[in-house]
Amino acid sequence: MSLEKYSLKLPKAVYSGKGALGEIGQILKTVGATKVAAFTDKGLRKLGLFDLVEKELKASGVPYEIFDNLPAEPSYTDVQAVIDQFKQAGADFIVACGGGSVMDSAKLASVSLTDEYVVKDLLDDPQRAHKCVSLLAIPTTAGTGAECTPNAIVGVPERALKIGIVNDGLICDYVILDAEMIRNLPRSIAAATGVDAMCHAIECYTSNKANPLSDTFALEAFDLIMNNIEAACDDKDAIEAKNAMQVAAFYGGVAITASGTTGVHALSYPLGGRYHIAHGVSNAMLLVPVMEFNEPAVRELFAHAWDRAYHGDDVLATDEEKSKALVAWMGRIVEHLDIPTSLKQFGVDPADLDDLVDAGMQVTRLLVNNKREITADDARAIYERVLQ
Repeated sequence: MSLEKYSLKLPKAVYSGKGALGEIGQILKTVGATKVAAFTDKGLRKLGLFDLVEKELKASGVPYEIFDNLPAEPSYTDVQAVIDQFKQAGADFIVACGGGSVMDSAKLASVSLTDEYVVKDLLDDPQRAHKCVSLLAIPTTAGTGAECTPNAIVGVPERALKIGIVNDGLICDYVILDAEMIRNLPRSIAAATGVDAMCHAIECYTSNKANPLSDTFALEAFDLIMNNIEAACDDKDAIEAKNAMQVAAFYGGVAITASGTTGVHALSYPLGGRYHIAHGVSNAMLLVPVMEFNEPAVRELFAHAWDRAYHGDDVLATDEEKSKALVAWMGRIVEHLDIPTSLKQFGVDPADLDDLVDAGMQVTRLLVNNKREITADDARAIYERVLQ
């Protein structure tokens, strides 16, 4: 499949590198903010990560109000509750400091300072959304890429599924990537979110919607991740590796915006929606099974990704050798990072398999991107592998 037309949409400005958080005051001055709504969560505040942002907010002199009542893996009703509080605050600028859930909630708030619709309406018709308030995103993980995608993912409990609301108005206006924000991230979270970014890169590169623009970002992201993720997770002082992971996660988000994820993400959404398994963990579980399923259909692409990312001394002669070595390499990284690889420890019962398959097959928005068609029987076989 070859796309005749494609596009690339990005935030207005991105600040990265040492001391990037120091740009907050200038951004607020540039936009003329009179009150800031700061979205974060209680866990991040407990870790002291929000303190770094709050210091800059205080220095700016602009009044701010903190919204931190967001649970992990929130449902659309959880997000709506925070938005209802935000609408009463009188803020004209949003700063989102957090992982994917915080950023996605803030993005939905940025299009919801209106009585025209609520989040539930956007599940049915995402195109109703329009930007109401400018938004600065400061990710505290190197993974989701939410700081630059037009997507907001929310749980829909009545369907036991996570659903993506996609609208260009959800793209953040400003982004700050500062490695100090992820220096003290717990290893388990750094690992799961980092593998999420790995999935973004390799899925977007092998998507039916891949194009020259998305490939540029996806391949660079993949190279950076494969060669930095272990150091970034294992050593809290590996700031260069952490910065590389932040940039890679951002590039992965750009690749999503220009292309789209595929089978791994499609089949992971029911795991988050039904069992509240962290998004990165469910992706990590499904990564190798889906990649092995896809391998015959994307062998040449996998071989090219190997050539781009592998900088060692092994010489592999054929596309098949390179392709299979790439999948094995991804599997070794997941194993090294101690990410769970079985659904059993999350209380998933084999009796739930039919419901999982039904829910996974509903994610047609992403399944259509997969180079090799995933049937219900294929989905069942993939889920059965991670139920072992």
